[in-house]
Amino acid sequence: MMSTLDARLHACREDLADESLRGKVEASHWVKATPAQVCVGVAPVHKRPDETAMQLTQALQGETCHVFERKTGWAWVQLSRDGYVGYVREAALAAPSHATATHRVSNVSTWRFPKPDLKSQPATALYMNSEVAVKEVQGNYALLESGGAVFAGHLSAVEKPESDFVTVAEKFLHVPYLWGGKTCAGTDCSGLVQSALHASGIICPRDSDMQEKQLGEAIAIDSNLRRGDLIFWPGHVGIMQSATQLLHANGHFMMVTSEPLAAAVARSEKPVSAVRRLSAKSPNPAAK
Repeated sequence: MMSTLDARLHACREDLADESLRGKVEASHWVKATPAQVCVGVAPVHKRPDETAMQLTQALQGETCHVFERKTGWAWVQLSRDGYVGYVREAALAAPSHATATHRVSNVSTWRFPKPDLKSQPATALYMNSEVAVKEVQGNYALLESGGAVFAGHLSAVEKPESDFVTVAEKFLHVPYLWGGKTCAGTDCSGLVQSALHASGIICPRDSDMQEKQLGEAIAIDSNLRRGDLIFWPGHVGIMQSATQLLHANGHFMMVTSEPLAAAVARSEKPVSAVRRLSAKSPNPAAK
């Protein structure tokens, strides 16, 4: 290895690597990625091509990715949205759509019906931040270019992000904890932060250590806290709802909870490692 690169964000193995990394890493073979798009509601991204392997993160309907290998029903991919690398079921991918995404799911989840009728079946779930191309609006429903219909009130134009990421995160209260998750069916601590920030048009890396390095500006740990401050422990992150109340997905309660920061600090075996404050300049409406 010529240099040490974060394998979470670089497609490099001893036997195969992204052509763009030539000269930066050593590998037996090089490959130029081909584009693909997630065609299911949620696609687990695994550490290895094995259903029992750790789920690293999740890819949502409409997300694009770069595919480096297809083998035995699995695809080795790098997600376009946050650069994460892992394995997804090949059946979860399709060729990129020619239709540009016009809307994102802004409710925590919604249903895609076969037609604009709430009684039509089968209905499939879509989750917050999934992206769709709307062909037309018929009554209360948005008809999709890919087929099916979604209640229009659960969608927002991609160029119109949410105004307060904390309010978005609060919608996930009591969602069960799931390692690698980032939907209302299950989320982990950094997934909660990423989902809320993405809905608000703010670029956000996937894991808490990345977030601690990249998000906002560091402030003193003993600062007077305010709504929206991010509190970090080694391997954990939470969102301040106020000067004293913390919202976080945690393994102690196995769900997203709101509790006094003091209680979380007292319970933790590790001290707070950082506090990061997002500035007013953080929102990026172009982020997807």
